Amino acid sequence: MEDRPAGLSENDLRSGLAEFGITGSLTYAPVGFGDYHWTVADRWFTSVADLTNKSHCGTDPLAGLRRAMDTASALRLPFVVAPLRTDGGETVVPLNDRYALSVFPLLEGRSGGFADRFGDEERDEVLTLLAELHSCAPPGGAPIAPVDPDGRAELEELLTTPGEWVGGPFSAGAREVFVANIDRIRDLLSEFDRLAAQVSPRLVVTHGEPHPGNLVRTQDGYRLVDWDTVGLASPERDLALLDGDLTRYTELTGHEPVAAGLALYRLRWSLNDIGQYAVWLKGPHDRTPDTEVAWRGFRETLATR
Repeated sequence: MEDRPAGLSENDLRSGLAEFGITGSLTYAPVGFGDYHWTVADRWFTSVADLTNKSHCGTDPLAGLRRAMDTASALRLPFVVAPLRTDGGETVVPLNDRYALSVFPLLEGRSGGFADRFGDEERDEVLTLLAELHSCAPPGGAPIAPVDPDGRAELEELLTTPGEWVGGPFSAGAREVFVANIDRIRDLLSEFDRLAAQVSPRLVVTHGEPHPGNLVRTQDGYRLVDWDTVGLASPERDLALLDGDLTRYTELTGHEPVAAGLALYRLRWSLNDIGQYAVWLKGPHDRTPDTEVAWRGFRETLATR
């Protein structure tokens, strides 16, 4: 995020870092979209989660985030960038009522962006990595990833009763776009349900978002970061984010990706964006680089779907 988290002080962050035994200079890292990040002493990388924006972690976002980070820690795969633990064994430390902290080693390497596309060799490398992840034994306590889009109930409520959108500078425009696309969004939800009925219940450990922005190219190969979305799901949850030939995955696992599953999770990604952006832009917000991204993404997602 380019914006700094509202209601979080540097003292809050340093108090959380102290539980990991970490001190040092802080540098804000405006990367990614969702969590907030700092580097510490050129050695550590922090992820500060806004628990009000973690619906995929369940009804108790802090507990759900801990289950996800504990799962990543337990995987012990060479490409998994797992969180550190405090002396008390915690992977997640609350900073206040709204924010929670995880800490990771700072990698030397190059990350991509969400919109980047893999070349053929890169895609096969990622498929090899995912094949190993999907073939591992699930750690105890691993969460089950929800199939429904995040915030579906809120989205359906808006479809029934859009109400007034007066939270900020993009509210009026977002409401106009939303209302103009109500029938289209309902059709997308119906298509989602049709596809979901065709998906096999076969569950494996999935990352959830293995796009180029969550892969760091190091001298030892790709490393996969950002594990708050880890969960048991069909393999297509991960494979849907890779374009092109998926043959390498089938060669390694014997599983041929199911077209309906790939379509389901690609549609789920779009519905997540539509619902989350709608709720965000309807509510209180200012004009910032992040809300401008949300406003642009909201329109583009509806235009391309």
